[in-house]
Amino acid sequence: MSKLLIVGSVAFDAIETPFGKTDKILGGAAPYIALSASHFDIPSAIVSVVGEDFPKDYFRTLENRNVDTSAIKVVKGGKTFFWSGKYHNDLNSRDTLETQLNVLADFNPIVPDAYKDAEIVVLGNLNPLVQLGVLEQLTSTPKLAILDTMNFWMEDAFIEDLRRVIAKVDVITINDEEARQLSGEYSLVKAARVIEAMGPKYVVIKKGEHGALLFHKEQVFFAPALPLEEVFDPTGAGDTFAGGFAGYLTKTGDISFENMKNAIIHASNLASFCVEKFGTERMESLNREEVHQRLKQFKELTQFEIELS
Repeated sequence: MSKLLIVGSVAFDAIETPFGKTDKILGGAAPYIALSASHFDIPSAIVSVVGEDFPKDYFRTLENRNVDTSAIKVVKGGKTFFWSGKYHNDLNSRDTLETQLNVLADFNPIVPDAYKDAEIVVLGNLNPLVQLGVLEQLTSTPKLAILDTMNFWMEDAFIEDLRRVIAKVDVITINDEEARQLSGEYSLVKAARVIEAMGPKYVVIKKGEHGALLFHKEQVFFAPALPLEEVFDPTGAGDTFAGGFAGYLTKTGDISFENMKNAIIHASNLASFCVEKFGTERMESLNREEVHQRLKQFKELTQFEIELS
């Protein structure tokens, strides 16, 4: 069976939304990606770093989903990366209240031997030099390398390193604001073309509650987001999307544009669950039947017949 390698932060998050607030809970890009991908019953491993303060229960949460945590380094006496944020009433914007890099500041990734030949690799949002360091440790070229990044790494201090990573991956997933910043184009179609010229074969632009776009050469696919009555906490939705996308492609072993359309739908479906509770809570309790029923809703939302004269 194909294997999925996940590189990203493992963190504590403290979140405040109009619906409530949390103390420190499990967060970071990697757990969201891994928990989402685990719904496809594939072997996966996380490469990351935490402090000695990271609870063993959080390791068990991941391991119970067939996620290999042996490459999550525990720094003795260190403190785990911490992020705190407060969402505005529309939940589309937020303020970062506090960021403590802690052990993440000196993170040197070590890919486990069993995953150096992973077929699918997800480079979660991290310093581009860390992402490059992972690619350089692989013993074979993966079928698909997927990069997730954010606007922070598009600033002058990091942009050249980011461009080096972009040139080495097959897929980049970013949101619409980041696509415009990276490309210098307002039109997302033009933005995708500019980004594709940087190296990746596929560009995925996430638009939150307005769905996602997949670009490949002259081909474009759009998947809507499922309309939800309530959005409780949008933290990690983008990482959950990336995990669903990668998990489906790892499971099927088919990286064609046509199959990526299916992957986008599965990714959107899983992301729609993530926002229903704080942090990773909903992804931890989610079962196969719930996923299947919501996929049926997606199908009903998007399927129609039309006569073309």
